[in-house]
Amino acid sequence: MPRIRTIYRSGSRFYVHPTDREIVHPGVTSILGMLPKPFLQMWNAKMVAELAVDSLDFIESMAERDRAGAVQYLSGAARRYTKMRADIGSEAHDIFERLIRGEHVGRVRADLEPYVRHFREFMAAVNPELVRAEDVAWSDTHEYAGSFDAILRVWLDERGKVTPDRSGTPHLLMADWKTSKATYPDVALQMSAYANADFLIDPDGNREPMPTFDGAAVLHITDETWALKPVVIDDWVFGQFLHLRETFNWDRTLSKTVIGKALVKGSSTLETGTQRRAM
Repeated sequence: MPRIRTIYRSGSRFYVHPTDREIVHPGVTSILGMLPKPFLQMWNAKMVAELAVDSLDFIESMAERDRAGAVQYLSGAARRYTKMRADIGSEAHDIFERLIRGEHVGRVRADLEPYVRHFREFMAAVNPELVRAEDVAWSDTHEYAGSFDAILRVWLDERGKVTPDRSGTPHLLMADWKTSKATYPDVALQMSAYANADFLIDPDGNREPMPTFDGAAVLHITDETWALKPVVIDDWVFGQFLHLRETFNWDRTLSKTVIGKALVKGSSTLETGTQRRAM
């Protein structure tokens, strides 16, 4: 069967149905972009300020030669940092998938080595069974799609503690890897969307019903530590995601239809006395 491909429209990612190219659904992470993030404005300003203060002589020299270039360099501080972190995250995710599939991973770059070590520690401490990895969750019911990191089976005792010897009760979990500075609440919205999709579609385009999950967990890995944390993906959380799905429709489609053409227009070319005196 044909594989799923993705396209970008106005900065948002969309998934194209593998057999019907007319069916295009927005990606889960693009829908999550509808969440307000007022803190980003302050963080962006802080990144610019820190770069300017830490590079005063360099910025001054650049501004003397190319003022516009200096402004562009400063304004891109947050974007460059985000890209650097995203690149590390993408490379780490690739390694995590190989490790969870049992593939051999040899030496890696020094900045990735702590992530590899911590993921191996996670596998030893939890001993999960990989059920699926990097497939697409597809919802025709609510018209969205997204690539999830993994579906895992882990074993827990009656207190909810992991039993790496698999002596506890097996639990099917939607799992996600995060390499960000912290874990944020929107991961619950993301994982609830995946878990409540209609189907999962593998890289070859084969489709099967999304299984019923016992829960969800996020594996948060940094260069300093790691932790496996349970995540709530109940009906209430999924309902919040569906609100964002409607907001995405509003932002990308409906908002462009609510203001019609002017019924009456006018303009004024009157020159006031104040304007004449200023000339």
